[in-house]
Amino acid sequence: MDFGIVLQTDPPARDVVDGLRAAEDCGFRYGWTFDSCVLWQEPFVIYSQVLAATRDLIIGPMVTNPSTRDWSVTASLFATLNDMFGNRTVCGIGRGDSARRVIGQKPASLSTLGTAMHVIKELAEGREVEHHGTPVRIPWVRDGKLEIWMAAYGPKALKMVGEQADGFILQTADPDIARWTIGSVREAATAAGRDPSSITMCVAAPAYVGTDLPHQRDQLRWFGGMVGNHVADLVARYGDSGVVPTALTDYIKDREGYDYSHHGKAGNRSTDFVPDAIVDRFCLVGPESAHIERLQELKEIGVDNFALYLMHDEKDKTRDAYGSAIIPAV
Repeated sequence: MDFGIVLQTDPPARDVVDGLRAAEDCGFRYGWTFDSCVLWQEPFVIYSQVLAATRDLIIGPMVTNPSTRDWSVTASLFATLNDMFGNRTVCGIGRGDSARRVIGQKPASLSTLGTAMHVIKELAEGREVEHHGTPVRIPWVRDGKLEIWMAAYGPKALKMVGEQADGFILQTADPDIARWTIGSVREAATAAGRDPSSITMCVAAPAYVGTDLPHQRDQLRWFGGMVGNHVADLVARYGDSGVVPTALTDYIKDREGYDYSHHGKAGNRSTDFVPDAIVDRFCLVGPESAHIERLQELKEIGVDNFALYLMHDEKDKTRDAYGSAIIPAV
């Protein structure tokens, strides 16, 4: 299992660079950031500095979307970084949540997302593709490579991952949900004539190493609210039909609105509806042994990559515990 760290690009950007450099020193192989350029600083500017400051770390957004930038711009950003630093980027992408909603726009449709993934990958790897009805190719790309990892929860999105994406991002560490979603992706890949084992399965969730469980839960409750934004869309689409597991949908019944000004931050008052049980299921809390046990369970389900959201008041302690004890054990 590979490991990554997810940060927000809060100013000063130097802290993001230093944080991801420290993560690589601790044994993390991937460095991720949010991509919501109203709420935080522009990540692609910072990626160049991160890549220059690290040796082998693979960098990317968790996650970008098809609508913030023209697809040719997104492809060129990745291709430029890859040309400078040797194919050390990965494109995490989804329909869009905070980046879209804070500017009054809805997330993109799945159809748009699917087309965007194709166009971005083709352009970033130097091939010609039709874009806006015009044949387009980036002529300076040399041996470019860009994997596209798609974030998904619902049945149609999971099917698209299996049919098209190089990787799957599941933003929750709940084993039951991981088992269902990974199974759905593999089934779709097989039906499409693809090798399911070629798709990287990535679970992304907050982790906090320590023994004060009530405090840890309060620090990570924001994550249930963030996931709830996507779950609310699923409930609006599928209702209580049973298509989506109740393990994912039941807890949002008491959800009332959401304040994006506190998105991904401890103490977000919009997440008071999230119960302790959801925090325990969706996140990794407790001492090192509890983290190792959950990660081993996820590994047995088929998770290849764990991305650790590091947004709480003991970032360095948790990162170092992963580097010294948890990553070597898993």
